[in-house]
Amino acid sequence: MAILDSKGRLFGKINLLDLGAALVILLVIFGIFVFPGTSGSVAQVGAKTVPIEVDLVVRGLNVRDPEKLINNGLKKGGKTNVIIRNQPYGEIEIKSIQQLPRTVNVFQPDGTVKELPDPKSNNYSTDFLLTLDGKAQVTESGPVLGNSKVKIGMPFELEGFNYNFNATVIDIRLKDK
Repeated sequence: MAILDSKGRLFGKINLLDLGAALVILLVIFGIFVFPGTSGSVAQVGAKTVPIEVDLVVRGLNVRDPEKLINNGLKKGGKTNVIIRNQPYGEIEIKSIQQLPRTVNVFQPDGTVKELPDPKSNNYSTDFLLTLDGKAQVTESGPVLGNSKVKIGMPFELEGFNYNFNATVIDIRLKDK
């Protein structure tokens, strides 16, 4: 019996082209699972991980009872899910939450302007100041949470059991260990 017959089959049973194609497929699968490559993260290898505090402001959140939201969902010491640039980061701790007073500018007869509490009773819009506490990697271009850089002015999407709204970063504090 010849090793290769007239039709190009090995030992009369296996075609050489089929064997080559099967080997290429096996090598590709092996390469994907054993050597997956880089993760595509903006955080670089060897970047230092430090605690971070991020201050967020929420303007004009329409809610019937802000106290109920604070007591049930957004409570101090609780956790919230954060989405940065449409990329889920995960849970992060709420260090503090403060409801900001609603005010209006009132012109005085002498030409000055005073900021007074808003007298409207049916105003379902409220503002919050939140501080989130987590860990970030510090790179040359700034702190990174998950795979997203954190900069002042960036929108964060906060999501929990009974809420989902956007907030804007107004301050970032890095705490060195």
